[in-house]
Amino acid sequence: MFLWSVKLLLLLLFTLHTSGSAFTADDFEHAKDSQFIVEEDNDNEEQEEILDSETDASNTVDESLDAEETTSHPDADTTIMFVSGQDFPANAIADFLVGFTNKGEDVFTMQSLEASFRYPQDFQFYIQNFTALPLNIIVQPDQQATFQYSFIPDESMAGRPFGLVILLNYVDNNGKAFQNTVYNQTVTISEIEEGLDGETIFMYMFLAGLMALIMFGLYHALQSQIKKRPAVKVETGTRIMNDVDISWIPQEALSIFSKSSPKASPRKRTKRAAGVDQ
Repeated sequence: MFLWSVKLLLLLLFTLHTSGSAFTADDFEHAKDSQFIVEEDNDNEEQEEILDSETDASNTVDESLDAEETTSHPDADTTIMFVSGQDFPANAIADFLVGFTNKGEDVFTMQSLEASFRYPQDFQFYIQNFTALPLNIIVQPDQQATFQYSFIPDESMAGRPFGLVILLNYVDNNGKAFQNTVYNQTVTISEIEEGLDGETIFMYMFLAGLMALIMFGLYHALQSQIKKRPAVKVETGTRIMNDVDISWIPQEALSIFSKSSPKASPRKRTKRAAGVDQ
């Protein structure tokens, strides 16, 4: 409304000016500047109102989130047991059991059981979030219930620590939601030790072939050295050949030959040689 009043005033002044009034061009410019100032002030007021409304809305959201934060019930008690111990191999199934005890007089309805891996320096940052297990189990007063949950850590997480968070969600008779933090600690994902895989078998086959090739090369080199070595001459000395046919020689010649060269022992030969020297 204020803008329309200013425009109407300017139109009236312009009409007076055209009819011979004393409204000058300077007055028109001054009125125009006043209009722009008024419009700018109105824009600033609208922006401030928008900012105030956004701030109020954010405060309302924060308050609603704080009001919706669930806590554990004082009459509810939880325990946990890892079936395979607190060892979490990568790409392998990890099982655990969660026990719930109702120590009060209210009836609790178990809704879901969830687990997730968090960043160890900031547990608000999710690394791997597993599917929640729906329960829909009613636990009467002074009764207990046990739930089993299984998950598989990702293979890429092997050898690094992560925060393991396990949460149990339930409601009471009035429908109010509660949540128990069953487990909230840092664990290390270990690398799974498998048997002989394809890569290991190929490595063993390669090493066996390499050893066989080396042994074949050594054998071939040894055979070449043996062939190049000269034959050793063995001196057998003078011996009587029994397979020589001497039937054509007269017996007189043979008897003379045997008498002229009697066999003597080495000792007699030595004595004879000594007598000859004397």
